[in-house]
Amino acid sequence: MSTLHWYDWAGFVGVVLVLLAFLLLQAHKLQGNGLTYQLLNIFGALGVALSLLFGSFNASAFALELAWMAIGIFGIVRSARLRRAGRGLPG
Repeated sequence: MSTLHWYDWAGFVGVVLVLLAFLLLQAHKLQGNGLTYQLLNIFGALGVALSLLFGSFNASAFALELAWMAIGIFGIVRSARLRRAGRGLPG
């Protein structure tokens, strides 16, 4: 019987987070530009990336996870900028 290491668990948790984010988006419980959705995706991708770095490395899967994290961070930054710009408008 094989032993699961911390990075295996990080990968499993990461997959659950990404799938949960997608499920909640499809169920209209989260908005695609919302902070919770973006954070679930970022931390999910991070978990999978850690499992790839410390477990069985796969370059294409690792590149996908880096892109997933970058897109999530972009979404958070863009939403923050739009909120700040919206506050400056006359009410």
